[in-house]
Amino acid sequence: MSTVQPAQEEAPQKTSSWLQRIWRNYMLRRVAAALFKIWIVITLTFFIVRLMPTNPIDAYVNELMDQYGFSYEEAKDQAAALFNIDLDSSLWDQYVQYMANLLHGDLGTSYRSKGTPVIKMIAKFLPWTLFSVGVSLLISFTLGILLGMIMAYRRESLLDHTLSALASIFSAIPNYLVGMMILVFLGVQWKIFPITKMRGSMSPGMKPAFTWAFIKDIFYHALLPILTYVLTTIGTWMLAMKSSTISTLGEDYITVAKARGLPERRIVTAYVGRNASLPLFTQLAISIGFIVGGSALIEFIFVYQGVGQLLLSSINTRDYPVMQGVFLVITIAVILANFLADFVYGWLDPRIRI
Repeated sequence: MSTVQPAQEEAPQKTSSWLQRIWRNYMLRRVAAALFKIWIVITLTFFIVRLMPTNPIDAYVNELMDQYGFSYEEAKDQAAALFNIDLDSSLWDQYVQYMANLLHGDLGTSYRSKGTPVIKMIAKFLPWTLFSVGVSLLISFTLGILLGMIMAYRRESLLDHTLSALASIFSAIPNYLVGMMILVFLGVQWKIFPITKMRGSMSPGMKPAFTWAFIKDIFYHALLPILTYVLTTIGTWMLAMKSSTISTLGEDYITVAKARGLPERRIVTAYVGRNASLPLFTQLAISIGFIVGGSALIEFIFVYQGVGQLLLSSINTRDYPVMQGVFLVITIAVILANFLADFVYGWLDPRIRI
């Protein structure tokens, strides 16, 4: 008895110690939190979209009965075969089946596109949204940091007041209003941009290739969405960087660096710029998700064939699998961006990993 009981007590202690070591690991802790958040969003999305009014399956069954004279049973059987779902199964059973398929990388098939796999539809539209959003964020984030630092170093000057006013105005206007103003004034009234020719993600007949003609063409079609994203996000980066830079300039280590006689360029880049930009990384990660999720209206306004337009059309037609797939992509994009921001933040400032 005296030898068996310590062995039995030792196993739970080893397990507890092993779990504690894993939990102390900064990266593993962030991965576990990210996976849990993805599961929560997937679950909420699955049930919320089914609370929306009208049912796409019933609408398709009624369409077959009214237009083609199918009986209810025949129409239901054809719908079940086409959509590859059991119409009589409970919501919980559908959820379990959806999660099982998701674990195997199967996002389901579209209701309205006659059984087209959702993953293929997303793969077709997602690169264009990532391109337009990625380019616009890179431009606005870079210019916002540079202009924010200039505003901080020249605070209370005419340049500072002018840039601050413009940044406040553009950051307060919703992106779809800016897009509509660009469309109406620059496209229709003043005819600066040929709106009709700039529709779509690329010109008809253009084939994707790493050539100057293709690169120029995709930038041409994405110009107005990129311009809208940049105008509506750069003000936030400018004001945030200005505030963070002013706060950083008052730190003791900046005074010490100046007292040591370090070159001003080194102080600006290595001391002020690096530390002042740290709070903006988390904000950048969050903005990625908001822009991707909010791209539906912008892509609809400019008829840009991205994942936002796919999401909007799936909501209008109640295409549940496509809606769930797009929301899943947006969720993963936001969580992955936050994860990368935490990683970069931890690399720049090791203190937060403790």
